[in-house]
Amino acid sequence: MTQYGKNVIGKGTRIFDPVILGFPPRYHLNKEYYDGCSVGSNGVLRPGTTIYADVKIGDFFSSGHNVMIREKTTIGDHVSLGTNVIIEGNSTLGDHVNLQSLVYIPTNTVLGSHVFIGPNSVLTNDKYPPNGGADLHGPILEDYVSIGANATILPGVIIGIGSLVAAGSVVTKDVPPGTLAIGSPARMKTLPVGAKRK
Repeated sequence: MTQYGKNVIGKGTRIFDPVILGFPPRYHLNKEYYDGCSVGSNGVLRPGTTIYADVKIGDFFSSGHNVMIREKTTIGDHVSLGTNVIIEGNSTLGDHVNLQSLVYIPTNTVLGSHVFIGPNSVLTNDKYPPNGGADLHGPILEDYVSIGANATILPGVIIGIGSLVAAGSVVTKDVPPGTLAIGSPARMKTLPVGAKRK
């Protein structure tokens, strides 16, 4: 394990090398001392995991191989990140979140609790790439949202509580609570009874 800054690791958390904790973002590059990251108890950090400084992670966290979590991200309890997941900075994840392998979460994204995102799904935060700058707004996924594999969610879109995005869909506008979004661009349909999670 390689550590930068002052990191806090909870009791019972297992770390499998190579793992990097507290990696310095740009604003810490020239500092000798700074606060690193904190990881709660009973977690598992698998090889290749890199967690930047100013990241706070709750208890029972699990990372797959080659996961990257950028600065100023907050993650709740019982969160599982699959292999090659990338979470850019300034993002928030609630409790009981499950991101499957190859999921991409951009800067300024909010995920509620009990959120599931299928493999190879991409959330975006730039309406007119490569605009960048300060006007980046990732999607907001409310509690109990499920996203199927290979879905794409456009910047600033709000996925309402208990909604489902079908695999391969491209979501360009807000999804009302308890709704199925399907297709490209996604159309709104009644959520099937068997798909309800709440």
